[in-house]
Amino acid sequence: MAPLAEAIRVAVKSREREYIRRMAVSLPDLKAFLVATPFFGGLSDASLDLLVSMLVERRFDVGATVVAEGEPGRSMFVVQSGELVVSKLGGAGSVVRMAGLARGDFFGEMTLIEMQDRSATVVAETPTVLYELTARNLYAYYKADIHAYVMVMQNINRELCRRLRRADNRIAELADFSRASMTPISVLHTG
Repeated sequence: MAPLAEAIRVAVKSREREYIRRMAVSLPDLKAFLVATPFFGGLSDASLDLLVSMLVERRFDVGATVVAEGEPGRSMFVVQSGELVVSKLGGAGSVVRMAGLARGDFFGEMTLIEMQDRSATVVAETPTVLYELTARNLYAYYKADIHAYVMVMQNINRELCRRLRRADNRIAELADFSRASMTPISVLHTG
């Protein structure tokens, strides 16, 4: 067995009992869920095992703030269950709903790539279970399995591109709406 594969097998086996006690979901169920998300696509079973061993389950009640806009970010989250709302502060201090998140979605990845503060606030709308991956663990993953790390980063970048395309389309819709609402109305004066 290759040294990397053996190291992964030993790490997973040594953590499996602790992991199952910490997690509400069994390891096979969690792996099946994660493989179906865009973040974990294309990973080998051994690479997925290593990454799964680095995840920490986090639970949030209704109304709990998971991350707040402007705070330092050091991790990303995958939604296992629940619904969340993503919002930003508007120019006049109002809260602007940006998106909703549900099972299989992920967020917080921008802080792992650009090392900037959180760009939005995420609040649980229902009881929520998330799996957290920290920047430190992602770096350990890079050191342990660079090929799988590259696949994960490609998956993140694909999702960021999809989000950017949706944002571009929304900006174009808003620009069209804005132009339409500002069109001068000509009034015929008959009189």
